[in-house]
Amino acid sequence: MALRLGDIAPDFEQESSEGTIRFHDWLGNDWGVLFSHPADYTPVCTTELGLTAKLKGEFEKRGVKAIALSVDSVASHKGWIGDINETQSTSVNFPILADSDRKVSELYDMIHPNANETLTVRSLFVIDPKKKVRLIITYPASTGRNFNEILRVIDSLQLTDNHSVATPGNWQDGDDVVIVPSLKDEEVIRQKFPKGYKAVRPYLRLTPQPNK
Repeated sequence: MALRLGDIAPDFEQESSEGTIRFHDWLGNDWGVLFSHPADYTPVCTTELGLTAKLKGEFEKRGVKAIALSVDSVASHKGWIGDINETQSTSVNFPILADSDRKVSELYDMIHPNANETLTVRSLFVIDPKKKVRLIITYPASTGRNFNEILRVIDSLQLTDNHSVATPGNWQDGDDVVIVPSLKDEEVIRQKFPKGYKAVRPYLRLTPQPNK
């Protein structure tokens, strides 16, 4: 059964390049990004893992842990990590799950028979501290992920979890946000948004980002 937004991310125990991972315990109270790769030593994935390592500080600022998955063995992962570190001028600083039995791939519906009967599709999941799935993106094998977009969505999720706002199209951290339509009491709005707001339409009310 396919995972949907709001579902609890399945827990699992699996070996990784950094030892045994008990997923929910490993996440603790942090956010998580779980992303899959069809195999080790694949060119697009090599660049993505290098980029993820370089973005460690950005993930940490947001309380996010990254974890990758490939269906190859721990030994293969460790060899691949050497290539990633050398070719991407970085040092991989997060675990890569060794999903040779496809256990995690099946739990997270990462194998799509119409795409390939055995290889995991390139799926990415953002999981919040309550272990709920908050974002699912699946990429074709030929297209590398945009990790700036992943960070942008995490910024939006964390902002909108804590304030009565939504983020408009192409929003970036620091831009104006939208007051949710369900909030109608003007006194409450004044308290929540002391910088005021602009009503473009009754249902479209823009206000400065409240945590800035």
